[in-house]
Amino acid sequence: MRTTFLLAAVILAAAGCSKLTPENYAKVKTGMSYSEVTSILGAPASCDEAAGFKSCRWGDEKSHATIRFAAEKVVLHSAENVR
Repeated sequence: MRTTFLLAAVILAAAGCSKLTPENYAKVKTGMSYSEVTSILGAPASCDEAAGFKSCRWGDEKSHATIRFAAEKVVLHSAENVR
């Protein structure tokens, strides 16, 4: 019984960890710093860097946001199926 309860608690906690919501995504603005964005959306699922630009992605294949940074500031952001 205790193991079942702990497993259920872990599953519920993991489900509630995503900070990628329409409300939080709407808070992201051009010019924000990388640290400001991560304080709103949490850690990204992945980031790629090339030639001074960083492109980070939050979410999964079905629902995600992509934010591009130059000099650690948001220059472009887009989202797909964020609900």
